[in-house]
Amino acid sequence: MSKRVALFAFIFILIGCTSTGADDVVDVDSPTAEPTVIVEEATEIPEVEEVVVEEETAEVIEEPTEEPAKEALTNSALPVPEEPTPTPVPEPEEPSFAGTIPAPEFPVGLDWLNTGRPLTLAELRGKIVILDFWTYGCINCIHVIPDLKALEEKYAEELVVIGVHSAKFENEGVTDNIRQIILRYELEHPVINDNEFVVWSTWGARAWPTFAFIDPVGNVLGFHSGEGVYDLFDQVIEGIIGEFDPQGLIDRTPLELILENEGLAESPLLFPGKVLADAPHNRLFIADSNHNRIVVTDLEGRVLEVIGNGRPDLQDGTFESASFFRPQGLTLVDENTLYVADTQNHAIRRVDLSSQLVETVAGNGRQGRYELFEGVGEMVALNSPWDVLHENGIIYIAMAGQHQLWQFDPSTDVVKVFAGSGREELLDGPLLAGGLNQPSGLASDGDRLYFADSEASAIRTAGLPVGQEGLNTIVGTGLFDFGDLDGVGDDVRLQHPLGVVYQDGILYIADTYNNKIKRIVPATRETTTVLGTGDDGWQDGTDGVLFDEPGGLSIADNKLYIADTNNHVIRVADLATNEVSTLVLIDTEGLLTRQPEGGQYTGKVVTLDPQTLQTGDVTTQLVVDIPEGFKLNDIAPFSIEWTANGEENVLTEYQEVSPAFPLQVPVTISQETSSLQADIVIYYCDDEAESLCFIERLRIQVPVVVDADGETAVDILHTIPLPPNQG
Repeated sequence: MSKRVALFAFIFILIGCTSTGADDVVDVDSPTAEPTVIVEEATEIPEVEEVVVEEETAEVIEEPTEEPAKEALTNSALPVPEEPTPTPVPEPEEPSFAGTIPAPEFPVGLDWLNTGRPLTLAELRGKIVILDFWTYGCINCIHVIPDLKALEEKYAEELVVIGVHSAKFENEGVTDNIRQIILRYELEHPVINDNEFVVWSTWGARAWPTFAFIDPVGNVLGFHSGEGVYDLFDQVIEGIIGEFDPQGLIDRTPLELILENEGLAESPLLFPGKVLADAPHNRLFIADSNHNRIVVTDLEGRVLEVIGNGRPDLQDGTFESASFFRPQGLTLVDENTLYVADTQNHAIRRVDLSSQLVETVAGNGRQGRYELFEGVGEMVALNSPWDVLHENGIIYIAMAGQHQLWQFDPSTDVVKVFAGSGREELLDGPLLAGGLNQPSGLASDGDRLYFADSEASAIRTAGLPVGQEGLNTIVGTGLFDFGDLDGVGDDVRLQHPLGVVYQDGILYIADTYNNKIKRIVPATRETTTVLGTGDDGWQDGTDGVLFDEPGGLSIADNKLYIADTNNHVIRVADLATNEVSTLVLIDTEGLLTRQPEGGQYTGKVVTLDPQTLQTGDVTTQLVVDIPEGFKLNDIAPFSIEWTANGEENVLTEYQEVSPAFPLQVPVTISQETSSLQADIVIYYCDDEAESLCFIERLRIQVPVVVDADGETAVDILHTIPLPPNQG
């Protein structure tokens, strides 16, 4: 289908859609032609036709074959008929990118995020608006975020994306939890908490994700559901601009927003997704997901290594040059070989811990879309691998993005499907015939895999070759059957579990959206809450323990290590006493604040007024005010590096644990000195809870005028603001 026909279909067919009334919600993650229909009893939602625009599936109309010339018939015995006058074929009309139905105003009383205020359609007049109906646990909704970001960057002056968060799970409907996901996926557009499905119902949405276009004069242009939207939306936006800009109806005035990340304090870990404890070698591997790296500590928290430079990229190399993008699952094959599910790179990475090298062994950075189910290494596009597990020489992969389990054979580099048809459904049976629902956590007892089937709120099994079993379900009954109920078998309700670990006949589950750790006995299907009250928060001890969306689990020496994702920490539970503590990271070498070479500085930058200084020794005197209730970290160093005329000319470096202020550091000024720069790293922690720590990275720039009568000292005062939600 040509681009023009595709766009015409998008606009014409979609504006022609009408609501007919239905009780069903369409789930668009299935690879089949017919969408899976899931009944949601609690919500009555109007039906809207789903339109899928495909490039090469429409019938192609060929040009008419040229008829023989009239002269060619003159030798015929029959009279030559007069040539008929051809009927003119009208040129196809160019599609209009203007809507005709006024968009409904946003309801009052809803929580808005990333704005500082509710928005109105009048405020958006002159902008192209895309409404993105999403729910944050949905992998398809996560997949479209890069497309939307790319469109927002390309059309920064013309386009406004508004996320309409219509939550599937109860936990997803809490405004503070949506705020956390905005920070996790670094969204910088407005988001509405539509947890009562008011906007959803008004617009007749039926699928996550669904998109609605509003043209610059406030009319509805069309709808679209599903992933892979960049190319189509790029064409539509170009068409809208082309039609409305000549009329002077595009307003390129920036939309003033107050983002959720403003004033956000930096923490040693950022949304850690998974954790792996290695008792024989006294190591802990942490997927520091939003710092795009793997942190290696000992089991007491001493930082040993940082793998990855922190840039969101797919780059092989040394520990300091390699890049990851929101890594999740981790598994060890032997003492020196670690495999990583590099989730947003859609890749599996192998880390040689001896040579300190990272390489990509499967996937290539491109999201797969059910096109190839077996191949060699980087030739196969993967789809959001969320966890990995080594068992009997094979790396098993929880391929969350297409609802399957895969396997990678390190001896042959072959990667292929192990279980799941690709349809999103809770269906037991033969390995390749059953249905899975965004599997996100893996464990094994040697005979079978256990996996957290997150979107179905289920814990299930897949038989390994030695066990000769298919797919079976321990707890969980369907995509929309979730809650928080202990019990046995089908009476149990979980809510979007992400982590699972096995020990001595017992499964421990990170019941993520219930903020709990639960224990399941596979043989009896009995489920019991072990840790957590169900409320979100951060509380250690034995009573009233609180977590905030824990995502990963691992066991060593009868201690359960928990990636407490939204608290940005690792928690440790003694399984003998059920006492929970928070792992304190001891970073004496400053590895957690190491900046990548040549990378853009990401800390705060403060530029002082020009300073007139004389040549020779000059004293810099720094005073740092720590927020009330906090103190300098006494197990991680404060550091400062002074440079002149850029980052290459280092004048002095200073490092000390808990220095006294004012801190005096000498520098040398020459006639050529035009500027000074100080890069400062400050660790500070709660007075009473040393596990609650933050990092202030600060760059102070000082323009310098050299004069014989100049000053011999530079005084600098910096006040660290109170971290958000800590007052």
